[in-house]
Amino acid sequence: MSPTILLLLALGLGLAGWLAARARAWTLRRESADGRLSSLPTYHAWYVALWIVLPLLAFVALWSAIAPGLISQAVLSSPAAADLPAFGFQRQTILNEARAVATGAAPAVFNPQARDLVEPFRDALSYYNTIGIVVTLLIAFLAGTWAFLRLKPDFAARTRVERIVMAILLAASLVAILTTIGILASLIFETVRFFGMVSPIDFLFGTHWGPDPMANPDNPDASRYGAIPLFWGTLFIGAIIAMIVAIPLGLMSAIYLTQYANPRVRSWVKPALEILAGVPTVVYGYFAALTIAPAIRDLAIDLGASNPSSESALAAGLVMGVMIIPFVSSMADDSIAAVPQSMRDGSLAMGATTNETIRRVLVPAALPGIVAGVMLAISRAIGETMIVVMAASTAANLSGNPLESMTTVTVQIVAMLTGEGSFDHPATLSAFALGFVLFMVTLGLNFVALRVVKRYREAYE
Repeated sequence: MSPTILLLLALGLGLAGWLAARARAWTLRRESADGRLSSLPTYHAWYVALWIVLPLLAFVALWSAIAPGLISQAVLSSPAAADLPAFGFQRQTILNEARAVATGAAPAVFNPQARDLVEPFRDALSYYNTIGIVVTLLIAFLAGTWAFLRLKPDFAARTRVERIVMAILLAASLVAILTTIGILASLIFETVRFFGMVSPIDFLFGTHWGPDPMANPDNPDASRYGAIPLFWGTLFIGAIIAMIVAIPLGLMSAIYLTQYANPRVRSWVKPALEILAGVPTVVYGYFAALTIAPAIRDLAIDLGASNPSSESALAAGLVMGVMIIPFVSSMADDSIAAVPQSMRDGSLAMGATTNETIRRVLVPAALPGIVAGVMLAISRAIGETMIVVMAASTAANLSGNPLESMTTVTVQIVAMLTGEGSFDHPATLSAFALGFVLFMVTLGLNFVALRVVKRYREAYE
C-alpha cells in the first residue's frame, strides 16, 4: 500500500474521530447541569482528531521509510532470488523491474530473472501492506479512544488544542533551522576529511586550481588545490561586476516607481521588472553566451584589445547583474513605500525639494530594507552557476582583466561532484570545502547586513 493511501486512511480516521467527538460534546452539553461546556464542541472534536491524525502521520512517515527495505529483504530471502547477482547495478535493476510489475506500474519485465521475483514481491507487498493497515487502525483506535474518554463537561479542550497547534507551528519554524544545521554538519564533516589530505593553508591561499580526479588519492598534490582563483572569480563576477549593474539600476528603478511614476505606469512597469526574477537562469546563460559575450569580444577588438576571449567575466557579470535587478528593486521599492508619509510631508514642508527628500530622508529611512535587498542579491549572485558556465567558462584564472575567462566556486562544486569520482578522493571532497567556505562567506554577509540594519533602525525609530 502506498504512503498516499495510508495518508488518506489517516485523514479519514481523523474525520471520523472529529465527528464522533463533536457528537459526544453536544451530548455532554445537553446532559450537563447548566447546559454549558468548558470549551466549544468544535474544540473537543479537534482535540480527538488531532490525537488520531498526528500519531498516524508519524507512523506513515516511519513506515514509508522502512517498509521498502523490509519488502526487499523478504524478496531476497526467497528461493527465487538465489540466482541474483551478489551486488551491483544489475541486481538493483532486476529488483526494480519485478517491483514495478508487482505494483502494477509496468505491464511486464524485460529481464528473465525478474519474472521469477514478481510473485515474491506481490506476497511481500500484500503481507506488509496488511501490517501497515492493521497498525494504522490500532494506533487510531488507541489514540482516539484515549482522547475520546477524556472528554468531560469541564475538560479544557480549547487550551489543549491551542497547545498542540503551538507545538506544530514551533516544529514548522524549526525545519529551516534544523535543515541549516544539517547542511552545516555535513559540510564540516567532509571538509575535515579534505583538510586531512590537503593543508588548509594550501587550499585557502594557493593560487593554482587544477584537481586531478585520476591522481593517487593517498598522495595528493596540494599545490593543485589552491582556491584563490575561484574565490576571486566569485567575487569579481558576482559581487563586483554584477553589483555595479544591479544596485544602481535596481535602486533608481525603485525610486522612480515609488516617487515619480503615475499609478498606471507603475502597474505595468513593476510586474514587467519582476518578471526578470522568474526567467530560468539557463535562458540568461544562452543570452550571455550567444549575444552578450560575442558583442563584448567584437567591441574589445574594435577598441584595439589583443586576442580577447569569447568567454569573459564581463559578459557573465553583466547578465547576472540584469538577472538580480528585481531582487534589489523589489526590496528597495517596498522599503521606500513603507516610509511614513509624515516624513515626506515634513521634509517638503521644510522647503526641501523632491530630490533632497529622496536623498536625505527616504533613502536613509529605508536603508535597512535596501541593504537586505542588496545582501539577498549578492547571495543570489555568488550562488549562480549556469550563467558562469555558459558565458565565463570553467577555467580557474586569477586575473583582474574582465575580458578574460574565469570561473566561480559554484561551478567547480558542480564539476567536482558530477561524474564517477570517488567520494574518498580529495578532488571530490574539495567541493565540500568550497561549499563550506561559500557558506561561511554568505553567513558573514548576513551578519554585516544585520549590523547595518540594526544601526539605522535605532537611528530612525
